[in-house]
Amino acid sequence: MPKAHLHVHLESTVRPQTVREWGGPPEPEGPFASFREFADQRARVRELLRTPEQFRRVALEFCQDEAAQGTRYAEVTFTAASHGERVGAPEMPLEAVLDGLAEGRRYGIECRVLLDHSRRRPVERLWQTFELATRYDEVIGIGLAGDENHPLAPFAEVLDAARGAGLHLVHHAGEAAGPASIREALGLGHSERLGHGIRVLDDPALVDEVRERGVPLEVCPTSNVLLGLVPTLAAHPLPRLRAAGLVVTINTDGETALAGEYARLREVFGFTDAELAELAVAGAEASFAPSQVKAQIAAGVAAWLSHP
Repeated sequence: MPKAHLHVHLESTVRPQTVREWGGPPEPEGPFASFREFADQRARVRELLRTPEQFRRVALEFCQDEAAQGTRYAEVTFTAASHGERVGAPEMPLEAVLDGLAEGRRYGIECRVLLDHSRRRPVERLWQTFELATRYDEVIGIGLAGDENHPLAPFAEVLDAARGAGLHLVHHAGEAAGPASIREALGLGHSERLGHGIRVLDDPALVDEVRERGVPLEVCPTSNVLLGLVPTLAAHPLPRLRAAGLVVTINTDGETALAGEYARLREVFGFTDAELAELAVAGAEASFAPSQVKAQIAAGVAAWLSHP
């Protein structure tokens, strides 16, 4: 089934065999004990990326793996300024990734890039992220990620500038923290979608607001379990989010395969083909893709549904 993938961190998609080839840490076999453990493991993987060839390879392999699962359009998140600072070449990591994504079009997938910034990091680095984002047409937006207990307020000036420059804004909110983080993201953060957003259900008034505004949620069910935010997939609030009339899209965070994510929804929640198709179309519609790309995905989903 054709799909769009809206919430996927490139650094989390590095193939385990590629990590092993570069001498990196093994992939954990089960859930992380804490968000800190998850962040530390991913940091060790990021530190392996140092050359243009490595960044390009990761992007190309991402395209190959996604296309094999039916992904036709992806908005992949990349922490470009942090990598550039670490390797001493501000533009190189992003340019190498863009080269890999461009080459990956041969697999039948179109990708755009969202640049993220950790809430724990300096405002100055977000300005660098903003500057990078304005220089490359393939970069369509920026967003704040990381520990949601760190407020967005210190970054307000940069976010206002990004909005003024026509960049899209998408922040992580309502993942580990509660409704206040969602309100902040929608308010001073100008967030057009909510990265995760599952804690919206903690506040009925906020559910009403998000539904009325039609703000899409980038839900990553298996990732929420792996990070210990939800005890089991069966306990995930996804069905309640849909029942509340919210716009739900299905994503992986980079922790799983997107086709497998859809398969688990069928297995665990009993979703029908029609319900899976609704989710796939919602993902395309919530994307920042050109209208013709959205239409192509929707047509492909309809064809899939009519020929099971």
